[in-house]
Amino acid sequence: MSPYTGSARATEEWQHIKVTEDDGVVTVTLARPERLNALTFGAYADLRDLLAELARERRARALVLAGEGRGFCSGGDVEEIIGATLDTDTAQLLDFNRMTGQVVRALREAPFPVVAAVHGVAAGAGAVLALASDFRVADPTARFSFLFTKVGLSGGDMGAAYLLPRVVGLGHATRILMLGEPVRAPEAERIGLISKLTEEGQAHSAAAELARTLADGPALAHAQTKALLTAELDLPLSAAVEMDASTQALLMHSEDYAEFHASFTEKRSPKWRGK
Repeated sequence: MSPYTGSARATEEWQHIKVTEDDGVVTVTLARPERLNALTFGAYADLRDLLAELARERRARALVLAGEGRGFCSGGDVEEIIGATLDTDTAQLLDFNRMTGQVVRALREAPFPVVAAVHGVAAGAGAVLALASDFRVADPTARFSFLFTKVGLSGGDMGAAYLLPRVVGLGHATRILMLGEPVRAPEAERIGLISKLTEEGQAHSAAAELARTLADGPALAHAQTKALLTAELDLPLSAAVEMDASTQALLMHSEDYAEFHASFTEKRSPKWRGK
C-alpha cells in the first residue's frame, strides 16, 4: 500500500484491541479474556483499519498478534455476532463477511511479517487469523479449530479454503475444514500449521523475539519476499521467475543491498535501513 493513498491521521486509541509499539515492532492484543477474546464487529473493524494504517505509514517492521488470558481467540462472539446475524438481511450479511475477509487480506498483504502467538484455543475466525499470519508460534496448549461447519456454515470462511491447503496440503485441509475437529499442537506442528512450538507459556515471548529479529533485519527484503510468496501462489513458473527477476533488479538498487556490500567489505554487521 502506498503512503500516498490516504490522508487520515493515525488513530491514537483503539476501542476493541490493545496496540503497543516498540521500535518497529507492533503488538496487537485481543483483549476480552472473559470471553476468550471472542471477536465483535468492532474488533474486526479495528483490525482492518489498524493494518491499513500501519501499511500506509510504514512505521511497522514486524507485528505480533496475541490473545490475553487463557487463549488466543475463540472466534466470533456467539451473542454479539452470531445472534445478531440471525436478524440481519442478506446485503448487510454480505458487507459483514466481506469485512472479515478484508482483515485476512490485510494480514496477507501487509508489507511486514506478522507473527501469531498462539496459546490455548484458536477457534473459528481466531484460527483463520492465525492461519493468515506469516508465522504461527505456539505452545503445547494450542489447539486450532475451524468450526464453521459445526454451526452450519461453509468451512471456507475468511479465505480458509484458500489458505489452509497451501499451508498443510489439500488432504489435511479437507479433513480439518469438513469435520471442524480440533488440531492440537503436536499434530499442528507435524502437518506444518505451527511454525515454531515452544515450551508451555512461552509462545508470546518467543513470538516477540522472532518479531524483534525480523524488525531488526532488512525490512524491504522481508516485505518483497512476503509479497512474492502471496502473489506467486497462483502463478505459472514462467510468470513467477519473471516476477522474481523484476523484484531482484529493483532491490539491487536499494540502499540495503549496497549496505550489505559495504559491511561485508568492512567486516562489520550491516545497518539495515529498509530502503
